[in-house]
Amino acid sequence: MLYPFLFEPILKEKIWGSTRLQTVLDHDLADMEHCGESWEISGLVGDESVVTNGFLAENNLNELIEIYLTDLVGEQNYEKYGLGFPLLIKYIDAQDNLSVQVHPDDELAQRKYGQNGKTEMWHVIDAEPGSGLFIGFNRKITQEQYKEAVTSGSLVNLLQFYPVQPGDTFMIPAGVVHAIGKGVLLAEIQQPSDVTFRIFDWNRVDEDGNARELHTEEAFEAIRYEENFGQFKVEYQPTLNQTVPLVHSPYFNTNLIEFDQQVDKSFAEIDSFVIYMCLEGYMHLEYKDEHLVLRTGDVVLVPADLDSIRLVPAVKSKMLEIYC
Repeated sequence: MLYPFLFEPILKEKIWGSTRLQTVLDHDLADMEHCGESWEISGLVGDESVVTNGFLAENNLNELIEIYLTDLVGEQNYEKYGLGFPLLIKYIDAQDNLSVQVHPDDELAQRKYGQNGKTEMWHVIDAEPGSGLFIGFNRKITQEQYKEAVTSGSLVNLLQFYPVQPGDTFMIPAGVVHAIGKGVLLAEIQQPSDVTFRIFDWNRVDEDGNARELHTEEAFEAIRYEENFGQFKVEYQPTLNQTVPLVHSPYFNTNLIEFDQQVDKSFAEIDSFVIYMCLEGYMHLEYKDEHLVLRTGDVVLVPADLDSIRLVPAVKSKMLEIYC
């Protein structure tokens, strides 16, 4: 029988990173002063997550899928994605603005790069006063208007800025221009792709005076101009000890659970693995006759062949629940 898996975080140093993955989410950053990303669950080649608990410790996620197939991911996910894990789960800490960028949709990404597209969602964990996110345009524009703004260096004037606070959630479809603003710590759930087209990098240069590469032409093709004007913030009402839906999409489903008493979860109807991101708290995850301790920052993968678990908090806790 499979069991809930914990993985070793894959830490990514970034020029715009900081230390809140340690101070807020209790990750061990060692001497890393600018940790921008922690890849919590990844099946991307070269960045495969490695199990840290139980008898399958030291195996990576792709090895687990090859051996356990539908028992791990569920029948529908295996039929759709084969041996590929369908999600990439991250924490992102931005001390400075990330580049303005866009991701291709499935059709373009497969046709040109042989990869998945990248639709993603963000859930804000921590936010400094005045911080926010750039998502989409603040008015309807044409491709020609966009090109003119890029050429003239006025693209930022077209971006929609969302001031944020902890708990705010956003859905960013492929083809929508976006950037994480400085001062934001968030959880990111996305399709398993690292294809990114950088449009604008705030005129930053490295220590040698070199600017980062931009992908201007690729972005022209990837942007869905009609879909860049709209409401990207997810409206919901947190309810204590209830599972509150945040996002339902063809790529992933995400719920929020804030609780201070036992929560019983049954997975009989979803035919999928389930991921829990512990954003706050301390609890036991009980399954069969076993249990696993989860703390703030932990991310756990519950395999599809476990049909139920129980979450027992020691203090008031908050989790994201994710499945396909």
